[in-house]
Amino acid sequence: ELLVFFENRKTAVLRKLEDLFGTESQVQVLQRPGTEEGFVRLSSYLPVSTELIDAAFEEDTTTAVKILPPVLPVLTPDSMDIPFLSCEEMLAIPGSRQGSLARLALMYESARAGMGRDEVLENMIQLVTCINDSLQRGLSGTNYENRILKCQSIGFRERLQSGRLLDLGLLNRVILFVTALMEVKSSMGVIVAAPTAGACAAMPGAALGAGDAMGSDLEKIAESFLAAGMIGVFISKYSTFAAEVAGCQAECGAGSGMAAAALVTLMGGDAETSVAAASMALQNSLGMICDPVANRVEVPCLGKNVMAASNAVSCANMALAGFDPVIPLDEVIQTMDTVGKSIPPELRCTALGGLSITRTSKKIQKRLQDNKGAT
Repeated sequence: ELLVFFENRKTAVLRKLEDLFGTESQVQVLQRPGTEEGFVRLSSYLPVSTELIDAAFEEDTTTAVKILPPVLPVLTPDSMDIPFLSCEEMLAIPGSRQGSLARLALMYESARAGMGRDEVLENMIQLVTCINDSLQRGLSGTNYENRILKCQSIGFRERLQSGRLLDLGLLNRVILFVTALMEVKSSMGVIVAAPTAGACAAMPGAALGAGDAMGSDLEKIAESFLAAGMIGVFISKYSTFAAEVAGCQAECGAGSGMAAAALVTLMGGDAETSVAAASMALQNSLGMICDPVANRVEVPCLGKNVMAASNAVSCANMALAGFDPVIPLDEVIQTMDTVGKSIPPELRCTALGGLSITRTSKKIQKRLQDNKGAT
């Protein structure tokens, strides 16, 4: 982001920026009403050269220049021409049903971001690496005074290793990873919202847990995340990720659908099977409310993330076994949106209903507030 402040020289500034960057750059003029003062904002996918800008405006004493680093790693170009925007359109592409959903996600993201598919994959590998770093922190144990739950993952891992838990195979690894990631979030650690902060563990925990159990390499896991992201694109287009709008089905439910597609991709399943798994996982999540205890994203959020991941594991196997989802994914997402908006506002992340207003929840909220005030 480049901001060039001007006084009575808007036209000259615009002309100079056009000479430097051409006419294809995204330019916006913001001007103070009733004055000739304001600034020109230029957004660019490529880094802006400080030396170039300084040289261009060094003799102009009426302007001030500010370069802002990118908030997001990708700037969608005005000229993008995406290949599809619904699951139905995607599966209508010849050969798409039998190919990998990750390959279709690479096609979509490459068109949207204006970058090569290898670069898209490298960006995803970096995100997966970031999430895995957070996971390792969570597995080593987290401590944070101002939260509801103490560290749960250490005890789970100890009991798992000593054979004191039900033998659920891969699912126990997923539960451990989901719990560890949620604890990093609750201790103010670094997370990747996938798709949201409150549902940051269901999809990554499922994919990383299954990948770890299966011995998958980093690139294969990154491809599963791309497949999950493709399901997320459809959800974001036709519904929402906001629990305030559509309840927890929009967060943990969406994460479950995304995770199911990721798990099928890890197993080498095709796009049609991945979509079927996502459809079933979302169907199973319809109507999930959002009622955080003590107005914190911890309880029942941890359990709901675990449930979402477990649902994803089940639906991935169902799809891989040829189960029929019956309702196409696009229709399920549209239904999810309708159902979510029908949920009473008290049960949509407002802390005005459900577990949020129990006597225990109120006691916990007061204790946390008192502890915060004491510190």
